[in-house]
Amino acid sequence: MNTATKLGAFTLGLAAVFGGAVGVGNLTGPVGSTAEASSGGHGGDHGTTKNGKSGKSGKHGADTPTPVPGGLQVSQDGYTLTPATTTVRPGEKTDFRFTVTGRDGKPVTDYQPLHGKKLHLIVARRDLSGFQHLHPVEAGGGVWSIPLTLPTAGTYRFFTDIKPAGAAQQLTLGTDVVAPGNYEPAALPKAEQVAKVDGYEVKLNGILTPGRTSKLTLSVSKDGEPVTDLQPYLEAYGHLVALRDRDLAYLHVHPDGEPGDGKTSPGPDITFYAEVPSTGAYRLYLDFQHAGKVRTAEFTALAGDAQAPQAPAEDEPAEQPVGHDADGHTH
Repeated sequence: MNTATKLGAFTLGLAAVFGGAVGVGNLTGPVGSTAEASSGGHGGDHGTTKNGKSGKSGKHGADTPTPVPGGLQVSQDGYTLTPATTTVRPGEKTDFRFTVTGRDGKPVTDYQPLHGKKLHLIVARRDLSGFQHLHPVEAGGGVWSIPLTLPTAGTYRFFTDIKPAGAAQQLTLGTDVVAPGNYEPAALPKAEQVAKVDGYEVKLNGILTPGRTSKLTLSVSKDGEPVTDLQPYLEAYGHLVALRDRDLAYLHVHPDGEPGDGKTSPGPDITFYAEVPSTGAYRLYLDFQHAGKVRTAEFTALAGDAQAPQAPAEDEPAEQPVGHDADGHTH
């Protein structure tokens, strides 16, 4: 669009959309690596067998309650994501702090590590730009802290991947944080099989099939040569996050195999088994580490008979997605 939308009006629109998000989730089914995944971002074993394939078809019986997709709820199973502020000035580095409160209303201080970290924080603007995968530090008393910059005005969705000690399952909680100012949503980039980042080329092979486990293989190359010495990052050769267009339902999966298991090669291919709950457009974010730096390759993928997003007019270039801090990630 050529005229910037005032953030206040946009947020009111979001309230109407998000207010119905739980209903959408109940209709579409779980977001997770398999049908066994709960409403959190991923199950304890990511719902896969040893060869990475789902043990379920992804279908739910008529009498089986369908879990709400991950990230659509600020509270689940008695746990609540509570930011110290829901407003951050765009373009300014902020000491962003938050807690996760438990069933007793007190901040949780005991977590089971997930892939080397007690807590993962994912940030994306509501138009699916501005993706960041961050790792806050404990400031004491159950408070988490991270130096954070929201680059442009807009409403951002914050997701936490956690497994509180004593919780029955891993959880993905989500909440909105506003960067006030004039806001113009970026068009969703068109679906392509190749993404380029920092001199690397990543090719996506595979098709997302709603309600069923889909095999996705991402191949990393540089200067036309396959990268065969990917480095482990958070106990894996790659991490994949998917967000559904419009409501930002959240899917976090990890690759088949792991470093040091005697069968998983350090590139160029990274294979994932993932399940999306519905027809639609999804934004995929692949984190991989090479030469000591984490980079993120981004794709738009279509599931089912979803229509490709329309490209912006020639005189209206799409806004370039903003990635992580200068080193690619914040730890």
